[in-house]
Amino acid sequence: MADVRLDGLSKSFGKLDVIKDISLEIEDGEFVVLIGPSGCGKSTLLRMIAGLESISSGRLDIGGLPMNDVPSRDRGISMVFQSYALYPHMNTADNMSFSLRLAGEDVATRLGKVARAAETLGLEPYLDRLPKQLSGGQRQRVAMGRAIVRKPEVFLFDEPLSNLDAKLRVKMRAELKELHQKLKTTTIYVTHDQVEAMTLADRIVVLRDGEIEQIGTPLELYDNPAKAFVGSFLGSPTMNLLDLEVSAEDTAMARFSDGDAIRLALPATPGRATVGIRPECFTLRSADAPGALRAEVVVVEPTGASTELLVRKAGQNITVLTHERLNTRPGDNVWLVPDVDRVHTFNDDAAA
Repeated sequence: MADVRLDGLSKSFGKLDVIKDISLEIEDGEFVVLIGPSGCGKSTLLRMIAGLESISSGRLDIGGLPMNDVPSRDRGISMVFQSYALYPHMNTADNMSFSLRLAGEDVATRLGKVARAAETLGLEPYLDRLPKQLSGGQRQRVAMGRAIVRKPEVFLFDEPLSNLDAKLRVKMRAELKELHQKLKTTTIYVTHDQVEAMTLADRIVVLRDGEIEQIGTPLELYDNPAKAFVGSFLGSPTMNLLDLEVSAEDTAMARFSDGDAIRLALPATPGRATVGIRPECFTLRSADAPGALRAEVVVVEPTGASTELLVRKAGQNITVLTHERLNTRPGDNVWLVPDVDRVHTFNDDAAA
């Protein structure tokens, strides 16, 4: 195992700057997720660490050693791709042991490593099967097994679950987390799925336009986003971002155009403000409750364990998530009380 250090890493394709001066330290044994919208540079950054893309400027160290000019095969990494990249004419055992055979390891050693990896991943019944005889989840396990047998210092995952259906993705997330807890290998994982990021990561790195927006543990980023973009990108349903007015007379209040106001956790600069509130941070109350905001119900989405409401307030849409059983219908009025301690005020551009 090894730590990974990025010091001012940049990547350009001609005049297009894809990765812009990124510095990041990943501890030995840490599980770090790179997340961001399509085109933010997360896969390019992973490929730079893997040695599949050249580094335009900056320095990459793995295990304290410089890696800028080291070939991919000599970096002590194993990479799992979105497409699995299995050889269709090889069975599971041969796919898993192929890199070991190329490295010149004897048959007994190869078989031992494959057997241990297969046991870890629950692949023992499938060692003689070809990829076409396996399900999507089993193919992904084979791809992970091929990475495990090399005993790398660093695992790299490039959106490995994106080709799986929703139910299988949940199962594979749990298996990936359990695998990391067993192996404790430094892992860098790329995804655009914020649920994967929240459930898997020790730390999340949020990228946007080739730059780091914020780094932190999942709950740090969820509870204390530094920017509106981070707040809106992490969380499902997404954070409500409201365009409100803060007056000079009372900078602790932000007002809707109809005059109703939300009390802020901290005083804000007078003028237009982007106020962020997560859907679960509203409570449904009676009309006479202090601080209650009247809104009109637009859509009701019951899911069993919870109910998601889309309401409209002074021309702005607000999503509310509640665990109450409601008889509310579109067109009804509801009164919302926000949790003051979880109201965020942002000054940055919220566009995602």
